[in-house]
Amino acid sequence: MQTLWTVQQVLNWTVDYFSRHQIAEPRLSAELLLAHTLQCRRIDLYVQFERILTPRERHTFREYVHRRVRREPVQYILGETEFYGLPLQIRPGVFIPRPETELLVDSVIEEIDRRKIQNPDILDVGTGSGCIAIALAKHLSEAHIQAIDNNPRAIELARENGRRHGVTLRWETGDVFQFLSRTSLTFHLLVTNPPYIAETDWAALPPEVREYEPREALYGGSDGLEFYRRLMPLLPNVLHQPGSIVLETGYHQAASVADMLAQKGLKPEIRKDYQQIKRVVIGRI
Repeated sequence: MQTLWTVQQVLNWTVDYFSRHQIAEPRLSAELLLAHTLQCRRIDLYVQFERILTPRERHTFREYVHRRVRREPVQYILGETEFYGLPLQIRPGVFIPRPETELLVDSVIEEIDRRKIQNPDILDVGTGSGCIAIALAKHLSEAHIQAIDNNPRAIELARENGRRHGVTLRWETGDVFQFLSRTSLTFHLLVTNPPYIAETDWAALPPEVREYEPREALYGGSDGLEFYRRLMPLLPNVLHQPGSIVLETGYHQAASVADMLAQKGLKPEIRKDYQQIKRVVIGRI
């Protein structure tokens, strides 16, 4: 006789299974995957504990569990993530937005208000899923926003996310450094969450990151600062005067990036994220 599995039994078993396989946040992973399987909200799982899963639901959920145990990120399995309160599509080959990157959006909005810029021109360098550019477009209706990435799959996904949220942006596919060195356009704000993982830190990354997310969106050279070094000489070509650049940095990198900006004549400011890590560097002309 076939065993009948209720929502509660499936959750309890999966949390234990994930824990034994050292999956981070096992309950959260289990709840997200089961809610996606049952096409409900996470909170709804707790009001239908006695619901019995159908054979099709069990099969679908089992496949999700196997993928998660192979350390595939939950976001890729679900095909969706959230950033700045906005649901976004996400898929393999495109960098997964992080909560700490929301500080970039806050910083750009505050910078525009601080400098009293009307109808700002903004460039999002290395847009990935489009999360930063779309969040800014939703909150800055008068802004002219352009976004670029060298990954065609990322730009295709960013366009889909932009359409989903009804924002009008200009999306560019191509080498970001070539674009910055050749463009005749200038911008009030540049914003970027660049690759900044150092060679020495690569092996210590979780398998979810190291084995599944695109290396080009993560790897920043031997010390993690290669992108910033290549970017600095190009700033006078693309920044308005007055203008600002807002950059995310890795752990212990903010001071080095601030020094680079100062050497190029910009006035740097360092901001901490919600975990009190020096995360964002702003450079002002």
